Amino acid sequence: MKIVMLGAPGAGKGTQAIKIADKYDIPHISTGDIFRANIKGGTELGQKAKSYIDKGELVPDEVTIGMLLDRIAQDDCKNGYVLDGFPRTIPQAESLTEALKSQGDRIDFALNIDVPDEAIIKRMSGRRACPKCGATYHIVYAAPKTENICDKCGTELIIRSDDKPETVKDRLNVYHQQTEPLIAYYKAAGVLREVDGTQELPKVFEDVVAILSEN
Repeated sequence: MKIVMLGAPGAGKGTQAIKIADKYDIPHISTGDIFRANIKGGTELGQKAKSYIDKGELVPDEVTIGMLLDRIAQDDCKNGYVLDGFPRTIPQAESLTEALKSQGDRIDFALNIDVPDEAIIKRMSGRRACPKCGATYHIVYAAPKTENICDKCGTELIIRSDDKPETVKDRLNVYHQQTEPLIAYYKAAGVLREVDGTQELPKVFEDVVAILSEN
């Protein structure tokens, strides 16, 4: 079962990807993990990626695809995998489709965790973090016992720069321009499935499992 996770930043696709991987005993593969593993391992592709990262440049698609194909060729992927954070653009999706097709393979499901922008802004801007111990909270869903104070160490909580409303809006704009077109791409391929991500987390996962049971 080969799955691509889709959805805006903050929609919860990473959380669902981890739960899918755990339930079906398949690897959860994120581009960040692949980059780190290749750079740490000193692979040829890792060294190439590092040369771009060190210059503050984007890693070219062919390097990222190369690392991804190496990863999914490993033994633990023989029963499938969950891709989280890749592809991000139509050219990346096309490259992945062609690479898999050349191996007689394809993506089985593209799962879109659908959450409206306003709900994502509310969800992410409500996050709070402890700068000392790293504990995380949410003013609505997981509030600290004392307002704006960490339960664990008593430090005043902060809003991370990534969670500020203006930053979230910028990230959503990039998503709509670059990544949202993947929804239509995978719909045309006949593998798109959509889940209402505004529901409680267990219900979202219940819907995901029902979809994956179609296979």
